Amino acid sequence: MADIVGFMISKRQLIVDATLQHIFISLFAVLLGALVAIPLGILLTRKKGMAKPIMAVAGIVQTIPSLVLFGLAMPVFGIGIKTGLIVLILYSILPILQNTYTGIREVEHKYIESAKGMGMGSLQILFNIELPIALPVIVAGIRISTVYIISWATIAALIGSGGLGDLIFTGLQTYNYNMILSGALPACLLALITGVLIGAVQKAVTPKGLRNWKGG
Repeated sequence: MADIVGFMISKRQLIVDATLQHIFISLFAVLLGALVAIPLGILLTRKKGMAKPIMAVAGIVQTIPSLVLFGLAMPVFGIGIKTGLIVLILYSILPILQNTYTGIREVEHKYIESAKGMGMGSLQILFNIELPIALPVIVAGIRISTVYIISWATIAALIGSGGLGDLIFTGLQTYNYNMILSGALPACLLALITGVLIGAVQKAVTPKGLRNWKGG
């Protein structure tokens, strides 16, 4: 234990730089994935005939092993952070898309009918009724996606994307277990902390009445 602590202290700047790069790659991928998935999920609730085939395509991408998808992307996009981000964005879409679609679809019809009775238009219903009620479910999708992407971003180091995966694979190549742990431990902590923080956000955005109802 003393060995790994001493090693990590001696390599602290390397670990900090790799951690910051890992955070950037992961959060940027999830952000861009959400910018695609949330509007698409909203669209699918309005165009239900499109939902099944698009969800199927997104599901197929999700089932492809990450090493395979990185390998398929390399000949097209080359080696580097751009390729890693493209693959991670694709992986980030499905959980957010599913939760956006499900969250809006599960809004009780009586709320929508009441809003229509008050003279609200479709956009007003979306932003004032459906999205606020569905928001905790959407945030849960973002939480799942973020934790997954933090893990998969370590594999992206194989194609030159950097991050904590660089330390892990350097350690594997040199049989340096301290180097492996210097990448693996921060990656695990990053996933755990991010999950807790986004979980707190999910609780905060849950409407009080809905939270009390769930608690009962």
